[in-house]
Amino acid sequence: MSLRLILVDDHKMLREGLRRGLEELGFAVIAEAADGEEGVRLASAMRPDVMLMDVSMPEMDGVEAVRQIVERNPDAKVVMLTMHADRDVVDKALKAGAVGYLTKDCSIDEVAEAVTMAAKGEIAMSPALAAGFLEEARRLDSGATREEDRIITKREEEVLQLIADGCSTPEVAAKLYISQKTVKNHLASIYEKLNARDRTQAVITAVRMGIITLN
Repeated sequence: MSLRLILVDDHKMLREGLRRGLEELGFAVIAEAADGEEGVRLASAMRPDVMLMDVSMPEMDGVEAVRQIVERNPDAKVVMLTMHADRDVVDKALKAGAVGYLTKDCSIDEVAEAVTMAAKGEIAMSPALAAGFLEEARRLDSGATREEDRIITKREEEVLQLIADGCSTPEVAAKLYISQKTVKNHLASIYEKLNARDRTQAVITAVRMGIITLN
């Protein structure tokens, strides 16, 4: 079954181009919106698999729209697709609940890959943005080499890295030779330490801090 998408952008030509490109690749674009308020309404009414959301829009910007969408449906998957590569804007979007961030110079194939990743609960980000996040995080966290300096333990780091790589709880348990209950206990501890509400937010936070990487 095709992934169901909603496009939210105030530029009609861009939406039309995205629709054509994504539908040619087998996705189902079920609705479009020209502003954040309409995007929030459509998200609640239609519950798409993934939304592609611009940042700068009339009525309500994309960051506030994401916040409201995720507040109403914590499982919502929203990928930002925008001209803004500013780090502060990226931070605000991810903190609002976006699971991905792409700049509009990316190809339709990159958009399709990001949508597919987001639908699976994985993090999608433009390579240049991801590289910048990691470089800054490494500089900030380069001194935390001793176990007592770690924000999360080495084992928790291993668990979260496998989650970021797309492994399920049973797969993590099998790879680390531990029980599924132990994996869940590690995840609960990670959420508390990173102030994260779920796996996606924990992975985003850990990537930004340089604890794990996105392959």
